[in-house]
Amino acid sequence: MSSISPITFSTPVSASPSLWRRLRYHLRRNPLVLAGAIIVALWLVIALQAPNIAPYQPLAQDLVNRKLTPNPTYLFGTDELGRDIFSRVLWGSRITIPAGLAVIIIGSSLGVIIGAVAGYVGGVGDELLMRLTELFMAFPTIILAMAVTAALGPDIRNAVLALVVVWWPRYARVLRGLVLEVKAQEYVEAARSVGAGGGYILFRTILPNCIAPAVILATLDIGTAIIVFASLSFIGLGPDPSSPEWGRMVSIGIDFFDQWWMWLFPGLAIASLVMAFNFIGDGLRDILDPRLRGE
Repeated sequence: MSSISPITFSTPVSASPSLWRRLRYHLRRNPLVLAGAIIVALWLVIALQAPNIAPYQPLAQDLVNRKLTPNPTYLFGTDELGRDIFSRVLWGSRITIPAGLAVIIIGSSLGVIIGAVAGYVGGVGDELLMRLTELFMAFPTIILAMAVTAALGPDIRNAVLALVVVWWPRYARVLRGLVLEVKAQEYVEAARSVGAGGGYILFRTILPNCIAPAVILATLDIGTAIIVFASLSFIGLGPDPSSPEWGRMVSIGIDFFDQWWMWLFPGLAIASLVMAFNFIGDGLRDILDPRLRGE
């Protein structure tokens, strides 16, 4: 029985000194990964400390000082109601970032479970789950998200729920293919031959070998989820119109296009965060994908 452990755990991904060496190597080789991590960390700090950093309340109106250009008092200028755009951008991070993360965490977790179960059980169960997955994938992401949000009503929670509904199928398809490939490996057959249960084999032997591509995809998808969430807000299917959400701020700014500061700064906030997550995702792909390392 002493030989069972190395068979069932020999190839699953594990934290090792070589992983940290590869991490340091890739950080030196690709400084954009480090830059992305720093930008994300800064936005997370801003989101946590926005009430202490922002000089004004995000909903505070001052009609006397409406549509002011950026100046030392109002760093990003003011909007059509005299609200400080700098403060609203800072407070907006507390809406957009959690929403994007929630979509990816919930959607990827649901998709990973469905795809892993479908690939492992096979047969009729696999067919039913994959036909359901293809049904959701048949609709364009933004169109289906708009339909779900419109049916549930414009709201942050409903927008996140709508995006979860359209996001999980891609993870289900990816994980199903990976599980089908991994479950044919010898160490899985060895675990099965010594009496390991189906749940143990799936979640302790197969799934650890499939999770790296899902992590890479999730990291790259955070930026896309932020853009789609901002798009729903842009067309009025997100938070309350007075909310300092970045997509909604860009939408309002477009109505006053000549006041460039009203749409530029929230747009730059979205762009910086999306690029940062893309940099991190590309770096994780280089580190975790053995094919890119020539292994």
